[in-house]
Amino acid sequence: MNSDLTPREIVEELQKFIVGQDDAKRMMAIALRNRWRRRQLDPELKEEVSPKNIIMIGPTGVGKTEIARRLAKLAASPFFKVEATKFTEVGYVGRDVESMIRDLMEIGVSIVRKEEMDNVREKAEKLGEEALLDILLPRSQKKDDETKASQPDARAQEPAVSEKPSTREKFRIMWQQGKLDERLVEVEVEGPGVQVGMMAMPGMEDMEMQFQDMFTKMFPKKKKTRKMKVKDAYEHLVQQESDRLIDQDKVIELAKERVQESGIIFIDELDKVCGKQDSGKQSDVSREGVQRDLLPIVEGCVVNTKYGMIRTDHILFIAAGSFHYAKPSDLIPELQGRFPLRVELSALTETEFYRILTEPRNALTIQYQALLHTENVRIEFAEDGLREIAAFAQKVNEETENIGARRLYTLLERVLHELSFSAPELQAETVLIDAAYVREQLQDIQEDRDLSRYIL
Repeated sequence: MNSDLTPREIVEELQKFIVGQDDAKRMMAIALRNRWRRRQLDPELKEEVSPKNIIMIGPTGVGKTEIARRLAKLAASPFFKVEATKFTEVGYVGRDVESMIRDLMEIGVSIVRKEEMDNVREKAEKLGEEALLDILLPRSQKKDDETKASQPDARAQEPAVSEKPSTREKFRIMWQQGKLDERLVEVEVEGPGVQVGMMAMPGMEDMEMQFQDMFTKMFPKKKKTRKMKVKDAYEHLVQQESDRLIDQDKVIELAKERVQESGIIFIDELDKVCGKQDSGKQSDVSREGVQRDLLPIVEGCVVNTKYGMIRTDHILFIAAGSFHYAKPSDLIPELQGRFPLRVELSALTETEFYRILTEPRNALTIQYQALLHTENVRIEFAEDGLREIAAFAQKVNEETENIGARRLYTLLERVLHELSFSAPELQAETVLIDAAYVREQLQDIQEDRDLSRYIL
């Protein structure tokens, strides 16, 4: 967990994946650092310090979601993205807004559970190996069972004296050398258990989940045997041993603390629930209803989940929207006050498109090179080729709908379409993607403007 990074270090980390938008990065870095500062305060004052929620304003495809997601990953914080329009699907009442807190808690439990399993992985691997040898040598298992009453952890100890050590150790060496990987063995697995299906109504998903959890406790899952390869059986046994070793109550407590203290919820399309002057009265009422449903969650309340009560007072809420036809001041005053920080993200230009293709660690060019390398085809991107793609992206965004950096996905796929199709037939070939190659692949679309509107 890198929550002790300074704002400058946070910005440097974000620079590795996101091009431009320096103002947004700095504001996010400060928001993350403030969480670290809050943890250093006295408990009495610490409780009074609330997170400063942020609204990111900018067109689609400029990096709003990516900045928030990378920030959460950097801090190992539970992160959940939700579209504000999700809560308008059934009119004024909307869906259960509290469900996003429950979803965030599920993500928090998954994160902490994975960390705890990583901590016990080494011990689980040893126990899993012993359990696998018990399956491969069932006779020795019966002899081991006789000693379990006096030695509960017999599997983790040395083999019983009555067992032939040479045979067990021989199998152990064969397994470690990978000679038994393809052999089939029977492993005991849990069945699906009781499935509960109830009213398929929006907003009832959480109730169905709670009923499912209740029935699972009342009717434990039945066990059955299944044949699988030894290498798959080993992973299954390691998973079982890890489940036994971790303390589920500890996982839930740590997850609750992390969600409440460092959870991040990203509310996208917030501008879609703003009231518009040219819209009908009914739709305005529906949108305002969603805002009023969001208000108590953002303001700070207690939400009931299957893991217990979760306080939302210190969860960081980051909202985003293009705000083309509405503006933040169109939100209800109470909700405006809960998002005190605003930052505007600028539209991307040809220069940024070129940087996006060359600078980030996960650049599209790197991804395509890796994908085609699996076919033993090497592609090299010339600088003039990348600049041609960047210029074309800028042009198409200006002539049609501006979708920002997402336009690069379409263009690169189009440029490499023929190469991707014929790659299996090519033998250790190197292809240079220069300006001439790009123009050749996009020639038909470039000449037919109407066609470009459909394809690009």
